[in-house]
Amino acid sequence: MSTDLDISPVALRRAMVAGIKDAGYPLSRDVEQALLAVERHAFVPGASLAEAYAAAIVVTKRGPGGEVLSCLSAPSIVALQLQQLDVRPGHRVLEIGAGTGYNAALLGHLVGPGGHVTTIDVDADIVDDARRRLAAARVGNVEVVLGDGALGSQGGAQFDRIVATVGAYDIPQSWLSQLAPGGRLVVPLRIRGSITRSIAFERDEAGGWRSADHQLCGFVPLRDGAADDPRRTISLTADETVTLQLHQEHDGNTAWLAEIFDQPRTAAWTGVTFGPMESVEWLYLWLACTEPGGLCRMATAATAVESGQVAPMFNWGAMAVAADDALAYLTWRAAEGARDRRELAEVGIIGHGPGASTLVDQINERISLWEKHFRQSTVTIEIPADRAGSSDPAEGQFFLDRTHNPVAVRWVEA
Repeated sequence: MSTDLDISPVALRRAMVAGIKDAGYPLSRDVEQALLAVERHAFVPGASLAEAYAAAIVVTKRGPGGEVLSCLSAPSIVALQLQQLDVRPGHRVLEIGAGTGYNAALLGHLVGPGGHVTTIDVDADIVDDARRRLAAARVGNVEVVLGDGALGSQGGAQFDRIVATVGAYDIPQSWLSQLAPGGRLVVPLRIRGSITRSIAFERDEAGGWRSADHQLCGFVPLRDGAADDPRRTISLTADETVTLQLHQEHDGNTAWLAEIFDQPRTAAWTGVTFGPMESVEWLYLWLACTEPGGLCRMATAATAVESGQVAPMFNWGAMAVAADDALAYLTWRAAEGARDRRELAEVGIIGHGPGASTLVDQINERISLWEKHFRQSTVTIEIPADRAGSSDPAEGQFFLDRTHNPVAVRWVEA
């Protein structure tokens, strides 16, 4: 049996990069070289070499309730954001969320000796640890600052690139105002519920900002500052085998959800199918925009599935809609004529609660609208210059108001 002593960190970095590519994430030559050059294991506390380079997150700090407060993102997500950011030598970069300093070290490699990276974190212990690890790695063009990242750089400097490595529900004006002409902002923006997309914004001709790229992702949220995005998890079963993640837009009474599966089940099948190479992420985004509370992550234990209590889409669970008097979640079955779900799967909806029938029908209609008119469309996400706007699902246009900057999501012909 091999041990860490038998494993070369260089070989592990090469394998990490190969795994990122195999997972379908494109890598530019510069990003690939940065991933090969920076020693990830030097920024992963308490992990073996194999764990440091594995295709998974590494949790580095938890709250009193066990919630993740800080982590090292999976290598594929790190690579995704670096690709979206398009950093060039000599750039000045602002990073929101220092973590262990690994991403800042990668950015420092990309900007080179003529560039500079400022990374901000709200926790003093995280800042101290990142400083120590960056110094030990002899990264000299990165500054680690203690502060509220939502406020941007306190010195008011202009940056060529700004990247948030923590999830945000809003886009503070400080991030936009501190971007130099031609600058780019990359932010994991929570659309609604548990649906987050990493979006690369560039200024458009109207004075707003338009997505150059956006990809499905998940991040630890901003907290303890001007744009924090609190979330909580509630149990839907007495034995806590099914839980639901709720966000700041779910501020109503949710105590009644604790016994939701004791109520009769209502189910409907949509006729909408997905093949083995098709992603449900665009359906998720559509429902996040059309449902007032968006889609929430419903996690299920194997025992709850085996007992027949729930029938989720995936082993981890399913995406769900929580209304005032019902809960509905997505499921699927083998489509007509298919041998099993892996060949062709049909989407279904399962609801519980007094208003389950109405909620299931509503979701079914919205899925049907997407299937008929918008499944083949492309999606742009914008920060409009005009703060006024409205939603029109029939036109594939959604206006999502926020405290700092509203967001418009539009389905357009491919």
